[in-house]
Amino acid sequence: MLRALEIRDMLIIDRLELDFQPGLNVLTGETGAGKSILLDSLGFVLGWRGRAELVRAGADQGEVVAVFELPADHAAHGVLEEAGLPGGGELILRRVNRKDGRKTAWVNDRRCSGEVLRALSETLIELHGQHDDRGLLDPKGHRVLLDAFGAYPDLQAANRAAWRDLAQNRKALAKAETALTEMRAEEEYLRHAVAELDALDPQPGEDAELDSRRRQMQGAERIREDVARALQALSGDGAEGAIGDAMRWLDGAADKAEGTLDGAIEALGRAFNELGEAVQGVESALESLSFNPHELEETEERLFAIRGLARKHGVIPDELSVFAEELRGRLAALDRGDADMAVLKQELAEAEATYAQAASRLSAARNEAAVRLDNAVATELAPLKMERAVFRTEITQAEPGPEGRDAVAFTVATNPGAPSGPLAKIASGGELSRFLLALKVSLHQAQSGVTMIFDEIDRGVGGATADAVGRRLASLAQGAQVLVVTHSPQVAALGAHHWRVEKRVADDVTTSTVVPLDADERVDEIARMVAGDTITEEARGAARALLAATS
Repeated sequence: MLRALEIRDMLIIDRLELDFQPGLNVLTGETGAGKSILLDSLGFVLGWRGRAELVRAGADQGEVVAVFELPADHAAHGVLEEAGLPGGGELILRRVNRKDGRKTAWVNDRRCSGEVLRALSETLIELHGQHDDRGLLDPKGHRVLLDAFGAYPDLQAANRAAWRDLAQNRKALAKAETALTEMRAEEEYLRHAVAELDALDPQPGEDAELDSRRRQMQGAERIREDVARALQALSGDGAEGAIGDAMRWLDGAADKAEGTLDGAIEALGRAFNELGEAVQGVESALESLSFNPHELEETEERLFAIRGLARKHGVIPDELSVFAEELRGRLAALDRGDADMAVLKQELAEAEATYAQAASRLSAARNEAAVRLDNAVATELAPLKMERAVFRTEITQAEPGPEGRDAVAFTVATNPGAPSGPLAKIASGGELSRFLLALKVSLHQAQSGVTMIFDEIDRGVGGATADAVGRRLASLAQGAQVLVVTHSPQVAALGAHHWRVEKRVADDVTTSTVVPLDADERVDEIARMVAGDTITEEARGAARALLAATS
């Protein structure tokens, strides 16, 4: 609910503070007094696009502050949360327009964009009038309005879920068809590559092992001859034989040397033992350097084959086994492709059937709701002196989607047998106002939590019809908040709260202001609306009669 509106230096308003109330709030005043400026200012703080130059002449900037009261379940809380803005039971919107055209906005003292303001405005305010192209006259919103009136959220949720499932199945089938087409295009390559990889059967780490063995065998050819010479020098006729001979000669002479050779003999013994170990080590090394000449050739052939295959497929040698498994998987998918496609097509057919059932149930509910809405509007049109007019909710086939496969449009015919068409094209100004009001009254129970503003929706009607308009506005205001800009005394008399918009001139400066009216002032204002500039006692009497009839 709109609690307060503060306007500073906007057009011909220097400073204005208004405190609105629940129920029917009426704003009246002479033509040109500035009633439209109030709506322009409110639209400005809500982020609506309007006049380009709003700053009052001589002022550096204009400013509008709007204060709303939000119940706990109000839709604005979701907008605030999504935008990362602070919430609570009170919502304060503030927007400044500098004379150079720059605009700045705040929500609860936090900077925000005009887009956020407009998103909030959708949950806070509904503006209705003869040129209402944002609300009831916009065919794009008619399905949403009908759904809210019909109140079948479970059917809508089921249709959205069925559509999501259908979309996922379509995507899965399309993806599978593309993949199968690609695999079929490379079937020859896949079969040849898998056969080639299966024949070679490369293993992880095999490249490094083969490379190491190859280098070992290549090195063995170069060093084996030297190791063999070393073995010959150490054993047999070499060092081992010479030391053995020396030890025999010294042993034979030891008895006569009286112990002088004992140390030398012991040292030679130790040397002989160490030399024996060295000979064994060299023999072992020489044995390890022995290999089949064909082994080197076979090792090189396999190593080169693995590396060549890796280069061919653009992978490193150690990844060949993983790559081979991937190709086997693709080939297996190709071989079972037709079976998989049959399963996916069956799943898609089931999803299509489920969606068709959900959409049919939703369409049936919409058609039933359309009949109820048409009857409700017809009931409201009779007191508005349009009992011969026909309102019809037309439901036609549309492209299937998450919201079903129905297009909804509100159409009217001003007389039986006359062609029907869109509200804005068929009805005249006064008729259009009454159609909109009847529709709004019928839809009201489906739309709550917003402040409704009616801008001269009673234009072109008077007498009993104007009274009927006012009574429906008052009905809408029960348990809600309605602001009405009106020139009709019958409508003004039904207001729970009454303000007069008036223009003042002081020191050649024109300003517009809004003043709340007490009981006596209401009589005079309604009398002015009845009689014109000259207020007579008869006009006051008529005004009192109108007020008395509403109490």
